[in-house]
Amino acid sequence: MSKVSLPILMLLVVFSPLAIDIYLPSMPTMAAEFSVSDSQIQSTLIIFLFAMGLGQLLIGPLVDKFGRRPVALVGACVYGLSSTLAALATHFDVLLLSRLLQGLAACATSIVAFTVVRDCFDTKQMAKIYSYLNGAICVIPALAPSFGGLLALQFGWRSTFVFMTVFAVIMLVVLSLKLKETKPEHTIIDGKLYHWERYLPILSEPRFMFYALCCMSCMAAILSYVAYSPIWLIGKLGVSELKFSALFGFNAVINIIACFAAPKIIQRLGNRPTVLVALGLLVATALLTFVLHHTSLAKIITPDLAFMLPMLGLCIGFAFLLGPATSMALSCFGSRAGTATALLGCIQMSGAAIIAGGLQHTSLQAPDAVALICFVLPALHLLIMARPNLKHWHYEQS
Repeated sequence: MSKVSLPILMLLVVFSPLAIDIYLPSMPTMAAEFSVSDSQIQSTLIIFLFAMGLGQLLIGPLVDKFGRRPVALVGACVYGLSSTLAALATHFDVLLLSRLLQGLAACATSIVAFTVVRDCFDTKQMAKIYSYLNGAICVIPALAPSFGGLLALQFGWRSTFVFMTVFAVIMLVVLSLKLKETKPEHTIIDGKLYHWERYLPILSEPRFMFYALCCMSCMAAILSYVAYSPIWLIGKLGVSELKFSALFGFNAVINIIACFAAPKIIQRLGNRPTVLVALGLLVATALLTFVLHHTSLAKIITPDLAFMLPMLGLCIGFAFLLGPATSMALSCFGSRAGTATALLGCIQMSGAAIIAGGLQHTSLQAPDAVALICFVLPALHLLIMARPNLKHWHYEQS
């Protein structure tokens, strides 16, 4: 079994955050060109993440049946074609279709990357490689909006999708030359491709469901923040695309720092206490956002900072929560880790997309909408964790 170089793996996971962040500064312009509402243009993010979540269940078995290399090549190809379709779209429905296909394609390359790590590295090496991959994912939100904003200013919003097409073509060549098949010979591929009944024992495990819903809540909050930010700052407050990119990039840098700090926090506190801290940060984000927009303090801070400053708590909480919550959710399924991981990803991403999409159909303004989603579910999780009679939902197995 041949090992795959780390740069190849890092490039495989970049497809997803690139497709989310590079066109954020252009969303108000796109809404105007397609003559659609703010919530409709935000749905281009929602449908992408929903497709990524659904793809966890659809594409995972294909990776085992047909191999890592073919799925990665098809994923890169579909990503490039869908990016081209988006760049050429003259109707909004075509743009939505392209985003759906992009989400499935990005899911394919991401699944291949994380599966190859399991194929090629031992347990100690895996933890190190995963940290590098997560680092690559976190770096993109800090860089892509600024780069996308510059592209849009010079060449228009369609250039951001042209760039994604070029990236996919380059990756297709690189993967064709450098990505070797790593599927173990003992991989089981007999029988039906999809066995829906195998998910039922996992769904019936309270600890899995509790922490999967924690991940979903946090992902819904971060998705709402990402979707509302350009519409609120650029479209409503009149912030320039470059200033938006700087503000968004600063919060992304804080998220990166928090990602690197998270392992030390988890090591010191443990998984469950770290989840408590993260959920507390989300609730604090909601409360501070409310205070800065509905009290006298709103007069002493500019509206753009009043929105972005509290989001630092969300960015840090997001970085702190996903690792320990994922670990707690999967701790019961040593023999079914792959199936449980796919189901967790589906609940986390597709569930978050449904929640955030539903929120966008309300009349709430961006600060109130993000504050609501940061408060309700995290506060409910904290209440459950405070109940001794529900400890079997959230305590680590002894």
